[in-house]
Amino acid sequence: MAKTVGVVMTEKVVAGLIDDHKVVGELRHFPEKKEMDADENGALIDMPADSLWELICDYVAGLAPKGSGVEAVGVAMPGMIRNGVVEDSPNLPQLKGAKAAESIRNGLSARGLDYVVITLNDADAVAAGVAATRGQLDRLVRVWTIGNGIGFGRFPNTDEPWEGGHTVVTLDPKENYCGCGGRGHLEGIMGHRAMRLRFLDLEPHEVFEHARKGDKRCADFVERWHAGLAAATATQIHLEGPGKFYFTGRNINRLDLASLKDHLYRMVKMSPLQQYSLEVLPEDSSIAVIGAGAAAVS
Repeated sequence: MAKTVGVVMTEKVVAGLIDDHKVVGELRHFPEKKEMDADENGALIDMPADSLWELICDYVAGLAPKGSGVEAVGVAMPGMIRNGVVEDSPNLPQLKGAKAAESIRNGLSARGLDYVVITLNDADAVAAGVAATRGQLDRLVRVWTIGNGIGFGRFPNTDEPWEGGHTVVTLDPKENYCGCGGRGHLEGIMGHRAMRLRFLDLEPHEVFEHARKGDKRCADFVERWHAGLAAATATQIHLEGPGKFYFTGRNINRLDLASLKDHLYRMVKMSPLQQYSLEVLPEDSSIAVIGAGAAAVS
């Protein structure tokens, strides 16, 4: 298999050298500290796009110097990524309109490196990583990532937006907490930022803690949180058919799989569409890094 470098930029930047769908050596992290401010995207939200590209190029140069045998670099980031351009990115708004692939190629060239650079959505990188590490590169893989934003990853990747986090799951006009400004979106219910706007007196983790203790306001919201994810998943089943769905991400510990299954059971009633399955995966940044590397040569 080709040797690649995978880079993922979400709340932080993680990069690694990939060989035969495995990480070689240690992953590089920015910022290096383990504890980050959960309010938004940590240190990245205030960094100009050019500084982020330079940081990525430094990591790639350190992992894959000239003569390393690396064939390509895959860089995953939040937002709608097409043909190397970030068309929109509500969670890292400074990236909107950036020619990401071209900027990174130029930065590597200035360092004497000539690598193919492929850019993709971060949730798509997770889906590709699941496919690569589980020997499922020949089948459809769909993944929900639950974090500051809500991502929907799909492998094989296509040129479609696949902005599943912005699936409309309610017609309530008051549901306007999504970072993109749209109403009724899944991310406007489940996203970390959206929950902080909704509960000005509680942090997101406290909402779930209070729900477990019987607080009705919080319990009702947690029910809506699961119903929204079920509605978005049911929509994908009705559009593309049943199959397996994976769930992972920074806030995956908030997901009650039994509650999700109960809601989904009530939403998908046509018997040919009921052959779906759900699996929770612990958060593992190496999966997305492997997926970004795999996408670079797929």
